Amino acid sequence: MRTVGCLLLDGVRAFDYAVIAEVWSMPRGSRPGLPGFELRVCGPGGGAERQPGGAPVRLGGGLERWPDFEPAALADCDLVVVPGVEDPYAPTPPPVLDALRAAHRAGVPIASLCAGAFLLAEAGLLDGRRATTHWHLAPELARRYPAVTVDPEVLFTGDGLIWTSAGVAAGIDLCLHLVRDAHGQGVAAAIARGMVTAPFRAGGQAQFIPTPVPVVGDDPLAGVRAAVLAELERPWTVAELARIAVMSERSFARRFGEAVGVPPLRWLSEQRVLAAQRLLEETDLTVEQIAVRCGFGSAVSLRPAFTRRVGVAPRDYRRAFGRARA
Repeated sequence: MRTVGCLLLDGVRAFDYAVIAEVWSMPRGSRPGLPGFELRVCGPGGGAERQPGGAPVRLGGGLERWPDFEPAALADCDLVVVPGVEDPYAPTPPPVLDALRAAHRAGVPIASLCAGAFLLAEAGLLDGRRATTHWHLAPELARRYPAVTVDPEVLFTGDGLIWTSAGVAAGIDLCLHLVRDAHGQGVAAAIARGMVTAPFRAGGQAQFIPTPVPVVGDDPLAGVRAAVLAELERPWTVAELARIAVMSERSFARRFGEAVGVPPLRWLSEQRVLAAQRLLEETDLTVEQIAVRCGFGSAVSLRPAFTRRVGVAPRDYRRAFGRARA
């Protein structure tokens, strides 16, 4: 994944475009140790010769930007990312829909951020697929496009060819996931550090958490999470975690789900897999040793959890992203 196409048209949300540019605007050699990317901004009126009488694309917030390529150039990219639009119910220009369909036929993975799912649905690319968008827009997406299975709960979802994400910050999560999937956890984490953002939130995490974001220093569960991450090798149970939090098991499980968006043991499994990814990339430890260090106990237990979360077995992941390949 080296050449990334960003679709730009009138009404695109400036935040979504900025996220895409921040993640993939990295020419080769600009950040030592990280792969170089070419971000191709494609949209109506783009190209080497600006069309007579044309106008720049008007983004939300009063910003303007001339596309560098016509929409048809999306089919020549390794990945296409469609930012959200401020009016998801407005019709999309037919040449843009044709370009998305052509990229899909060419086998190019396509991802949408937030309300960009409406463009993919209008192009017919979400038919028969599970998709998400901002929770506020999800009912209308389902009503307009009944062939799409809309899941309003998750941060992002996809099948390798088509990806969709929820609103605002979930777009960052999906972009980092796509980098991680193509280049490994180390590259995604390095980009996240540069953006000063969290390096990993699983796509299945809840979009909407019904409690306010806790004030720094006022999160009673922060100490529990820190204790777990410091000793992932321990066979943690909900009962142990509840004792650290000085809560009943029932209250702890409820409070944890409200604060983090997933149940405690699911969060624990995600953190263990994440740690295993890092060790597979950065060390020469055996898969058995990594399994013990990360709390799985054995490679036999690690394999199904890792494959379910990452999509490949631990040994295959190491072959793709380990130090020898680097």
